[in-house]
Amino acid sequence: MFKMRDLLVPVSTVEDIFPQYRETPVGRLLEYHNLNRSFETYAKAELLVGMCMDNRKHLRIPDNFAFIIRTGGGNLRYSEFKVSYAIAVGGVSSIALIGHTHCGMVNLMARRDAFIHGLVENAGWDEEWAEEHFMHFAPMFEIGSEIDFVLSEAKRLRLRYPKVRVAPLLYRVEDNLLYQLKEL
Repeated sequence: MFKMRDLLVPVSTVEDIFPQYRETPVGRLLEYHNLNRSFETYAKAELLVGMCMDNRKHLRIPDNFAFIIRTGGGNLRYSEFKVSYAIAVGGVSSIALIGHTHCGMVNLMARRDAFIHGLVENAGWDEEWAEEHFMHFAPMFEIGSEIDFVLSEAKRLRLRYPKVRVAPLLYRVEDNLLYQLKEL
């Protein structure tokens, strides 16, 4: 079994970027965010970024560079029409799928009671209704491990959009950097 550190590839120089991403929108994302590349001006998006809605993550990218879809866990399964739109109408040819460490969608079932209590206290829901809501949606949004999910979602998107480059990445909230993921 592989550990997370065995699959993470840091980007500290341009040469660290995987060859298939160099001089592409994915490579530029890594350069902007990790290497402080100077911003260029963009008239239209070149990249679709799928990432978690978590508030601890912020990308360093120029205006108009990317469409960004933020969902729990970076799960694009239920945002596929938006993905298709970015490709078909927006003209993007690359997707950066970004998971992150310490994601709340991992082991979601362990947060069941807090979720239900939060809806009752913060939203005024009936406890039974809140429980039903959680039990209906939690299985759809549970992602398992962050890395496993990002790698499997990248494979799924590649099958769905075979002409689109899909890069699985991980944002480490510990250092606010993006890491490439080795695909075995």
